[in-house]
Amino acid sequence: MPINKEKLHSLIARLSGPLTLEKFGEELSSRAGPAAPGLRHASPLTGELLARNWDILRQHSALGQAEQNQLADTGTLEQLAAYSKNIENCVGTIKLPVGVAGPLRVNGFFAKGDFYVPLATTEAALVASYHRGARLITAAGGCTALLHDDAISRSPGFIFRTLTEAGQFVLWAMENFEKFCEVTTTSTRYGKLMDMRFALEGNHVYMNLDFYTGEAAGQNMVTLATAAIVNWIREHTPVTPQNAFVEANFSGDKKASSLSFTTVRGKKVTAEVFLPKTLVGKYLHTSPEMMRRYWQMAAIGGVMSGTMGVQGHFANGLAALYLAVGQDAACISESSVGITRLEVTDEGGLYATVTLPNIIVGTVGGGTKLPSQSACMKMLNLSGEGQAHSLAEICASVCLAGELSIMGAIAADQFAAAHERLARHKGKS
Repeated sequence: MPINKEKLHSLIARLSGPLTLEKFGEELSSRAGPAAPGLRHASPLTGELLARNWDILRQHSALGQAEQNQLADTGTLEQLAAYSKNIENCVGTIKLPVGVAGPLRVNGFFAKGDFYVPLATTEAALVASYHRGARLITAAGGCTALLHDDAISRSPGFIFRTLTEAGQFVLWAMENFEKFCEVTTTSTRYGKLMDMRFALEGNHVYMNLDFYTGEAAGQNMVTLATAAIVNWIREHTPVTPQNAFVEANFSGDKKASSLSFTTVRGKKVTAEVFLPKTLVGKYLHTSPEMMRRYWQMAAIGGVMSGTMGVQGHFANGLAALYLAVGQDAACISESSVGITRLEVTDEGGLYATVTLPNIIVGTVGGGTKLPSQSACMKMLNLSGEGQAHSLAEICASVCLAGELSIMGAIAADQFAAAHERLARHKGKS
């Protein structure tokens, strides 16, 4: 990318002052000598190991006893074993404030009822916004939510000598799909191979494998299952690849991608709500027509800026909810892809809907059983088996609440004032 000359000079002066070629080279040169000692991991975690790690940090960083007491507080030390499977080189835990939005009424195929939604965030005004949207939806009788696809994918890649070999491999692999299903059962009791698709690029083959993962989010499950399939292929294929990789970056893992709207990675969910004009005025201080006008302009703005999908801020609510209930926060990059649509109904009310094709959540495994996250799961009444689909429908409903609130604030010209009041404490930073 080209760099503006004046901007570059200004940046250098602001960051480092006058800079010669020699000084520039010195600043970026490698440093010889022994490295500082590394931290250690053991499972289960022990207080002794934690103390050793802190000895290193106090000697080689700006951390002291006060910081150790914050990260490795008494509650953390008492529950240390609970974190053994979720972290390496542990030095403690961090504390995030948790707020509650709701109750949010969801009339889903799986999620049914009024839900108190835990949101872990450091952004003031966020919980207040989602709370307002939840109250509006509940006042209207709730939103409808429907999970309509469910699969986690991995995309192993194979390199062949020629395009002919690549094509022959695809033909052979298609004939062995049932065998791949059998191989999957050797690595997991819960995962099932559901579908298989191919993409050829020259002598490269991308094999996209879709798995059902039950109550788990399934990222690790499908990696192990795919590794088993790739190993079986290495041993049995009549067309030997020059190289085979368990993931060739075609699945969309932890990335926003254009695959989202044609396939699924996670759980694809749509939620909708019909809002009478009176409720829009009461809760959002604007009109359905003004909401529609703003949505139309924002949608075109999203298209012109090249966003993946068109929505206001799915990432805000999903990130806060994922942290609260122990999901993989990095999956926000793909989970927050989606579409929001607003229309004015024939009766003059507002129709609002969201569709999210990549909600990646589970109610077992991952961080769901950590002490704080387990408590937040219970707040949602989602502890136990058979709840992953419910959680996905709740996620979409939360996003719908957030879209209504933020778009209402902007349409009513109250967006900046709300942040001034809640995030800046009436102007005092």
